[in-house]
Amino acid sequence: MRIERLHLRLIRLPLVAFFETSFGRVYDKTFILVTLDGHGVQGLGECVADVDPYYSPETNAGAWHIIKDFLAPLVLGRSFRDPRHVFPALARVRGHNMAKAAIEMAAWDLAARAQNQPLSRLLGGTRSGIPSGVSIGIQDSLEQLAAKVEKECAAGYRRIKIKIKPGWDVSAVELIRARFGAIKLMVDANAAYTLGDAAHLADLDRFDLMMIEQPLEYDDVRDHAELQRRIATPVCLDESIHSPRAAEDALALGACRIINIKPGRLGGYRESIRVHDLCAAQGIPVWHGGMLESGIGRAHNVHLASLPNFTLPGDIAASRRYFVPDLIEPGIDIDADGMVAVPTGPGIGVHVDWDRVHAATIETHEVRA
Repeated sequence: MRIERLHLRLIRLPLVAFFETSFGRVYDKTFILVTLDGHGVQGLGECVADVDPYYSPETNAGAWHIIKDFLAPLVLGRSFRDPRHVFPALARVRGHNMAKAAIEMAAWDLAARAQNQPLSRLLGGTRSGIPSGVSIGIQDSLEQLAAKVEKECAAGYRRIKIKIKPGWDVSAVELIRARFGAIKLMVDANAAYTLGDAAHLADLDRFDLMMIEQPLEYDDVRDHAELQRRIATPVCLDESIHSPRAAEDALALGACRIINIKPGRLGGYRESIRVHDLCAAQGIPVWHGGMLESGIGRAHNVHLASLPNFTLPGDIAASRRYFVPDLIEPGIDIDADGMVAVPTGPGIGVHVDWDRVHAATIETHEVRA
């Protein structure tokens, strides 16, 4: 696999509805689409960095610069026997996992297309469908939240996740349990709390939640370990798990009982598979998080989530929840049982509508070997 060309597109898509977390409220998604060409085949990767550095230190502007000026020269004109070799080839650049992941995942797509097989097979996936959960942002009122939950339960999603923050937590969960009973429910704090809030977070134990995701600082492991000792609800780590080594440390310290895998956060598929395998060996379940990806990035997520230890429903919901129209046609969808089919075509296996891509593109840049 020789990479001859790298093309960057900065794309902006309006969201169907605003999405609010403890970081703030967003109305659209701006991201970088990376295209790699080699031997007459093309691979696509979506960079999940945001316009702001709130979830991660990485931003679109920074990722654009890092890919164009530093990462592209490390892969252009080079031949790779296996897509697993791409991430080590980028090691000279420290950090910038989201920028690296966009290139590395495009290389996996390119390799799978060149071999005329679905990406899931190359990754080691074992399932033809994956259970889908849904993430619901902070709303303007509890009644609005209840209406959103009712709608998603009716759509067939197998798990409901709600975003929480101080002042929007216990009362929101209490309402959902009262209205909807024993549905599979979890909460995501996006690092909005401190260890001093442990007693307050312990109040969530009475609601039989699947997990509380990333309650404390984005780079913390030690305080999460202490928090997990003080509460019965399983802690799930997201932002803190930026590498396989970070996952090893978290598990060794007892900082979590579940891990959310996002390939963008980890630097791509190679490192994600390492975390998946580490957790599988220790009996720790994993699930696939979401970053408001377009259908291109969402298709990538579906393929990775077909690996065997993704035993919990992930944040891989139908495209129409976020973008109408999406960049792919047809979009990602769920069936009546809340399952998403793993595409069977070559690579990510979805049809990209290039007219929509061009219409949503703000800026482009191309580099050749």
